[in-house]
Amino acid sequence: MAVSLSLVFLFGLVLAFLLRFKVLGTGAAFVAVMFGFFLASTGLAHPINQLTADFIAAIRHADF
Repeated sequence: MAVSLSLVFLFGLVLAFLLRFKVLGTGAAFVAVMFGFFLASTGLAHPINQLTADFIAAIRHADF
């Protein structure tokens, strides 16, 4: 897991720079996919899924 966490940090940092400097192309897509892949294999996967489900449920039940 230590390797996964450092790769998540590395890909997240590279993705942040790519988005910041608006360098969006095939390389940025690859970095985004790899960031998601390694993030899903960490302990953060369950809280992220729960937060997303709660957010969708809140929008679904909101009165706009």
